[in-house]
Amino acid sequence: MWKREEEKTPQPTYNPPKTPSGDLKERATIGASIFVKGDLTGEEDLIVQGRVEGTIRLSQNNVTVGGRGRVKADVRARIISVEGQVEGNLYGEEKIVIRKSGRVKGNLVAPCVSLEEGSTFKGSIDMEAAKTEVKKPEAPKSRSVTPGAVTADNMPLELNTDSTGSRGK
Repeated sequence: MWKREEEKTPQPTYNPPKTPSGDLKERATIGASIFVKGDLTGEEDLIVQGRVEGTIRLSQNNVTVGGRGRVKADVRARIISVEGQVEGNLYGEEKIVIRKSGRVKGNLVAPCVSLEEGSTFKGSIDMEAAKTEVKKPEAPKSRSVTPGAVTADNMPLELNTDSTGSRGK
């Protein structure tokens, strides 16, 4: 009389990460059987499960070296996470994380560095250089001042001029 609808089992869905603005975040993967030699640059997150030799520059994005990943390269990214092996210097704009299974031989430069118990690391860590940008001091602005003038801090300026027109005290 009444037909009962068969219950459907929900299928798993992939939900890619979203950016703070709610947009879907792009992510590229170098598979376990892939070997890349050269310079990698781009505008999306990267997961390395294969082999990479050269340089990886994704300054505004994240780089993850997966458990099967083998990297012989300098890596520059916003956040770097290592679960596999890296031989090269790592430059994290925000942070570098070496997971328990991670093996790194190279220098780490980031404002925040985390080494999980069980990870292997050989190199140096510089957290100070990454925290502060070195800014060149501005050259003092030249201004014409008349003798007896008052400066911004209400201190009188004294200028002595000899007969040649050069200034001296």
